[in-house]
Amino acid sequence: MVNIAVLGYGTVGAGVVEVLNVNGESISKRCGHEICVKYVLDLRDFPGDPIQEKIVHDYNIIVHDPEIRIIVEVMGGVEPAYSFVKEAILKGKSVCTSNKELVAKHGAELLELSKQKKVNFLFEASVGGGIPIIRPLNQSLTADEIEEITGILNGTTNYILTKMSNEGLDFDTVLKEAQQKGYAERNPEADVEGYDTCRKIAILSSLAFGMQVDFEDIYTEGISKITDTDIKYAKALGASIKLLGTSRKESDHVYAMVAPMLIKPTHPLYSVNDVFNGIFVRGNVIGDVMFYGSGAGKLPTASAVVADVVDAAKHIGTNIMTLWSSKKLELSGMKNARHKYFVRVAGNTDEIKEQAALLFGQVEEVKAPDIVNEYAFITTHMSEETYQEKASNMDHIVSMIRVMF
Repeated sequence: MVNIAVLGYGTVGAGVVEVLNVNGESISKRCGHEICVKYVLDLRDFPGDPIQEKIVHDYNIIVHDPEIRIIVEVMGGVEPAYSFVKEAILKGKSVCTSNKELVAKHGAELLELSKQKKVNFLFEASVGGGIPIIRPLNQSLTADEIEEITGILNGTTNYILTKMSNEGLDFDTVLKEAQQKGYAERNPEADVEGYDTCRKIAILSSLAFGMQVDFEDIYTEGISKITDTDIKYAKALGASIKLLGTSRKESDHVYAMVAPMLIKPTHPLYSVNDVFNGIFVRGNVIGDVMFYGSGAGKLPTASAVVADVVDAAKHIGTNIMTLWSSKKLELSGMKNARHKYFVRVAGNTDEIKEQAALLFGQVEEVKAPDIVNEYAFITTHMSEETYQEKASNMDHIVSMIRVMF
């Protein structure tokens, strides 16, 4: 028997207990050990819930119990999660977590510490919820040099953009509906401004390239400025707008960014809609690979956490090597990233058309029904620096969205 403790009995913590209860027999067969939840740490009590007999309010009870071999951290946030996890590893206990803030900030350090202690720090559920992506990067794709990872990594923003596209609604209306349905938090900033996606692409980039990618260094732009007019233009192009986290290696340089992108049906992520996530990986040998599924939610995320628990139980006394050095990877500046750009400019169409041709050279004009008093176009491929220089000389730009086709 392998005894575990769960830190936090919120949505994911309750899901972990449920998954172990529902599928306990088959999980034990696959693991080779019976997995037993001995403690659940929470500030609250849960009268009437069978879990109450396992509830403790003091972390010291857990970390000093030699019978606890694996700790599941599903509290969220950096502190006290970081202090608890670090102490657990130092005490010779493996840790499985869904905490993207913790992994993005301290992943390399905790992996190195777990290696020294011959335990494991596993975090499959920190990116993509129930989608297996961390383990494939760490094990299945090790024969490849990863050239690109691009993903729809946040279900809230994908739901909002899908709803705007399907029903022609504006951002604020759809956001309120998403909040009512529980898809968006009361304070949705982390989702809609791209911060959640930023932490996740930082984790994936660190694993793909084997060095620490600091999320603070990643250019991040959210979807709060996307309008129903932008959606009309996207439809006229036969395209859709998605919030993408992307990391790409070109020669000896890596650049990473989070931003809304226009993509067409030829892109693998085009058909990833609603609250689903999709992650596209390109390797130099395997080529293109897609991972798709529920990116969040109680049971999908809990499933990924329990899979890590099984892995940790199978490898008690042995560290599963993960290539993620604490040495910082210096990202190439955004000024060198190259895209096409979809640009909307307010004013007299003929005058803008002439100015656009003068500044940007050959452009593709874009028209959409019922839109007047503005001119929209797509530039040729150019660097961010070049685009910004040219755009600074054009008055009344309404918006710009990068184009991935």
